[in-house]
Amino acid sequence: MRSGLLLVVVAVLLVLAGCSNAADTTTTFSVPALPGSPTLPEGEPLRELDSDKIAAGENLYAGLCASCHGADLKGDPDWQVMNADGSFPPPPQDSSGHTWHHGDDLLVEIILNGSEFPQSRMPAFAGQLTEAEVLSILEFFKSTWGPQERTLQWEVTLRERASS
Repeated sequence: MRSGLLLVVVAVLLVLAGCSNAADTTTTFSVPALPGSPTLPEGEPLRELDSDKIAAGENLYAGLCASCHGADLKGDPDWQVMNADGSFPPPPQDSSGHTWHHGDDLLVEIILNGSEFPQSRMPAFAGQLTEAEVLSILEFFKSTWGPQERTLQWEVTLRERASS
């Protein structure tokens, strides 16, 4: 049953991808909810990505982030293996990592102020980046995530904002 549902979701996504207009500069994803997955609040659309922010974010990422997280967003190959000092190597920022598990506000906080997690060596970029620039970097990340990761990440963002 579960694999059948997954095949239906994949088929729908392939059909949607084939119907896209190559001239569009924004992308909208609509993914059916999988069992046990959170869902967007009724009437709340998945936010479209902004191509200008993606391009700006890609440039900022190349200059400030790629040296640790990789030019291809793949992070350190052993990002899940603890270093001798108890920290972890830089994680990927594409769909294979865990960035999309966190809401936008927390990600902005971590990038600007560094991570408070002792296992992280993420430095603070508050003196080098504005919040708008960080949001552009996040937009670049999101442009590489799959539709399910984008949907779940946007749901987390909305829930965090509703609870604060």
